[in-house]
Amino acid sequence: MKLVILDRDGVINKDSDAYIKHPDEWIPIAGSLDAIARLNHAGYRVVVATNQSGLGRGLFNIDQLNAIHQKMFDLLSQQGGHIDSIFFCPHRPDENCSCRKPEPGLLLEIASRLDIDLSEAVFIGDSLKDIQAARSAGAKYALVLTGNGKATSSQLKDSDNIPVYTDLAAAADALIANTE
Repeated sequence: MKLVILDRDGVINKDSDAYIKHPDEWIPIAGSLDAIARLNHAGYRVVVATNQSGLGRGLFNIDQLNAIHQKMFDLLSQQGGHIDSIFFCPHRPDENCSCRKPEPGLLLEIASRLDIDLSEAVFIGDSLKDIQAARSAGAKYALVLTGNGKATSSQLKDSDNIPVYTDLAAAADALIANTE
């Protein structure tokens, strides 16, 4: 199975330091929805792994999170694409859970539920936490320069050997080209 795991905020949609709390605040990054649709059409399953501590902080509730994701699904459907599953961590950083990235818990849950070997999956994120979670879980990884990606890329060393792409569209192009 070809699987791509995506971080949400900063990769698919514009990020916000004030959190995405309402569907009106969820704004796709240009080209990201089309990139997911192209991945789907190239035979990739696409899932999302996202920290959503706004739940644990009381900034939004599960119904609001579901409404945000429904907007993402609806807009993605208009592009001819879909996301198979969304895995999220609702915990605050101080709760020290195993599912909050940079811990690998979300990715391990994906592997368990989908019965896949993460060494075959690619996790695309915009932060060091995403890269650390992917490394810990044994997944391949790539960084996009949207969201926190530019700041994250400045922290990387050449020896890290991490593929870096302008955005999700460029990452999707590279993945699709490597499987054809």
